[in-house]
Amino acid sequence: MPPKRRGPLQLAQREVDEVKRQADELAPVGNYDQRKLEEERRLGNILERLATLSLDNASTKDTDNNSDDDDSDDDSEEDSDGKDEGDGSTPEKPPSQSAPQIYKVLSDFKAEQEGDLSVRKGEVLKIIKKTADGWWLAQDNKGNKGVVPKTYLKVTAEIRKTTADSDEDDDEDDDEDDEVQQSEQEEEEDEVEDEIDTTDVLSAMGAIPSGFRPSTLSKLLAEEGERYRGSHYIQPELSQSQLSFKDLFLDPDTGRVRARQVRNCVCFNLWSCKMIPTPGVGVQVLSRHIRMCAFDGTQVLSNIHTVRASYTSKNPKTWNFSPRMTSILPTILDGDCFLRCNSLSPNIGVLFELGVTFLRNSTGERGDLSCGWTFLKLTDDSGNPLQNRTYELPINGGTPYEKNVMLEAPVSRRSPGGVFQQMLQTRRQPKLIVKLKSASSRTRTQLSLLPDTLLHCLSCVHLLVLHRQLLADTLLMDRPTMQNADLICSPILSTFPELLDQTDLLDALRSAWLEAETSMTRTQKRDLSYLKQEFSKVYMSSVYFLLHSPSLPCYRWADPPSEEQRARVIYNTLETLKNSQQLTFDLLSATR
Repeated sequence: MPPKRRGPLQLAQREVDEVKRQADELAPVGNYDQRKLEEERRLGNILERLATLSLDNASTKDTDNNSDDDDSDDDSEEDSDGKDEGDGSTPEKPPSQSAPQIYKVLSDFKAEQEGDLSVRKGEVLKIIKKTADGWWLAQDNKGNKGVVPKTYLKVTAEIRKTTADSDEDDDEDDDEDDEVQQSEQEEEEDEVEDEIDTTDVLSAMGAIPSGFRPSTLSKLLAEEGERYRGSHYIQPELSQSQLSFKDLFLDPDTGRVRARQVRNCVCFNLWSCKMIPTPGVGVQVLSRHIRMCAFDGTQVLSNIHTVRASYTSKNPKTWNFSPRMTSILPTILDGDCFLRCNSLSPNIGVLFELGVTFLRNSTGERGDLSCGWTFLKLTDDSGNPLQNRTYELPINGGTPYEKNVMLEAPVSRRSPGGVFQQMLQTRRQPKLIVKLKSASSRTRTQLSLLPDTLLHCLSCVHLLVLHRQLLADTLLMDRPTMQNADLICSPILSTFPELLDQTDLLDALRSAWLEAETSMTRTQKRDLSYLKQEFSKVYMSSVYFLLHSPSLPCYRWADPPSEEQRARVIYNTLETLKNSQQLTFDLLSATR
């Protein structure tokens, strides 16, 4: 009887059986969430090892079959050269996810639990596997493997593995494939180097200060836009059982959305930024803005909301928010915001990243730079919520994962001797002024109806609440059972999330709804069914028409010509629809 094998497959199977046995045990009395997270990560590692073993076994079988075919055809090798080239006997290459990528560590990371990999700033890592949760499997130069948060990494180059073992009859074809792959690899590496060196080149030219970096939050929006946009967070989230919703409930007595309280709910107002360095003459600034999100020091916990800043040519180092306007204030300029987050992290706060969208005059290249960042923790050292007052937050250089980086090198290297010099130096430090404020009882009630996690403008809360109510009616009230799989036909619910990514259309809806509210009585404003009916009419006769209008250009961030053209189309379309509706109303009144 042969002895039992103790290979990697058997070890993985043994670990799976052990995890199943532990799953049948009683729940631990301690930190259950942490224990559950550890077991899920352990299962993920086991599944990854099983997938790797299956790939290795498949490639080994293919190689053995090819060797057998070659041995049996040695006598007729010269006659079968042409056949061997096209019979598909060469082993298949592993999937593209196995091709490692080389990343550079931006900041030190210390392993917090088993399975993590401790790394230091400047270290080069080989990424083995990328996962959706943001924890990537990496290997350092010493061969140690573990998971590292992707926010601590910066891409440097991409390596593609090519198969080196081949038959003698296929040498010419393999050489051609290697040359093509090598040329593609060189082109990709050149593109990566261009992206990495853009900031260094601009800094060396004196076009940007030394503390500027590529925007971290803009990179997240570009790479994983759907995950960090507001349109993603206003969608209802299913519970773990997949049979109900986690954050959307309906009160059967009143027919309204049930209010939900979260651990962190704050309202704040952006006032201004002072002493922000300006780029040099070689760069044209297209937009000055602040990107905000919920942050716990390691990962982004909410959507990324952007507010554009205004400035004057006389004082370009001061950014202002929420300028006074005769009409409604556009959402993109409104610094009056709110944050709802249900995270358990004790270090939860708001991350503010000051940024500019630039255009290089010499090359015409567009890009996003971070002009510094700051963090406002929502609790004090004792764990109590912060008081409602004005806070002056110092602006740091680099990225949120770099420490002690100055935004701009000081002009004088001499240490300040007197108190007056220290006061002057303090006034020259870049800072962001933010005011935490309390919301009214009506606003607090409206905020409690929104999703558990969302950061957005306070002026749009009433529209978000109406969308939430229509969502609850369609998903919870109008459906006979939760198991009903019939398709839902709702133009409003299918297109409303797009408005959060196109703020000019959201402003058009605000303007149309404000005009409709002015003609309502107090009784009508309190009637929920009437409000939902009127909201549907206003939506379908305004922004829904604009979303499908062929004359409306595609939305593009920080593109002045496109923004001006969209503003003209939106204004002209709304005016035309308004006049046609008024004409129809007059005709109906005349016939009566």
